[in-house]
Amino acid sequence: MTETPDQSSVSTGVAGHRRQKSGVQSIDRAVQILRCFGPRASELGISEIARDTGLSTSTVHRLLASMHDNGLVRNTTERRYALGPLLVQLARSGAFPTSLRDAAGPVMRELREKADETVGLHELLPSNKRAVIDQEESHHPLRRTYTDLDIPIPLPLGAPGKAILAFVPHSVSDEILSRPIEQVTPATVSDPEELRAQLADARLDGFATSYAERTTSIHTVAAPVFDNGSRVVGCLSISGPEMRMPRSRVEALSLDVKRAAWTISEALGATREGVRFCIELASPPDVTEERADRRR
Repeated sequence: MTETPDQSSVSTGVAGHRRQKSGVQSIDRAVQILRCFGPRASELGISEIARDTGLSTSTVHRLLASMHDNGLVRNTTERRYALGPLLVQLARSGAFPTSLRDAAGPVMRELREKADETVGLHELLPSNKRAVIDQEESHHPLRRTYTDLDIPIPLPLGAPGKAILAFVPHSVSDEILSRPIEQVTPATVSDPEELRAQLADARLDGFATSYAERTTSIHTVAAPVFDNGSRVVGCLSISGPEMRMPRSRVEALSLDVKRAAWTISEALGATREGVRFCIELASPPDVTEERADRRR
């Protein structure tokens, strides 16, 4: 039976779709294999990779051969593999940002142009305080301008601090909230229980807000930034005068600042899975136990 032109096109399309699907599946499986390597598993054999990925040893062997040809893995000893030279070359090429400021710069400028309010970059310090390390100022004559760059600020004060404090390990936040909180403006939240409730909301929503809590007449929304080690390392914020930043606009801008903060996090190597682990460490023990019970 002779195929009509339409039948031939359909057959070709189906075959092309199958090849495309097979190619995507191979990429997914190669990524599965790469994820098996880490500080405690720098060298792996075929059987170990097969066990970790759930793939057959023949499939793993075939994929490793292709990955080896492309520099994604290398042989160490007989039938054992490690991450390959291409990954090392890419990591050292300068293509990846090496600091929070490097990763944030272009994102901050884009966010400032979109919101036309001041965008701030805040870093978590080893002292468990935060510091404003960079800003992109609004074009408005009346605007938020950070004059305290690189000066340590207690985490309970303002949206940026709360956006970070919500995601540090629970033992750290508990110790910070056990100390007296200075009332720096009439709106400062100094009740630790109220702050704990706000931190729980920030973990759920992915952002924190403040309404003149650290600086009079300034309203702010901030979202956390994470690195490749499942740690919060800082946050991104949008701030402006209360006349231009009513609660409704603060809530609306939360979506933009969350997206921008996650773009920075991804540039630093963060993953959704890693952030979920970070949230578990940051949550009170009873909440973590409740989540574990639900998974059972």
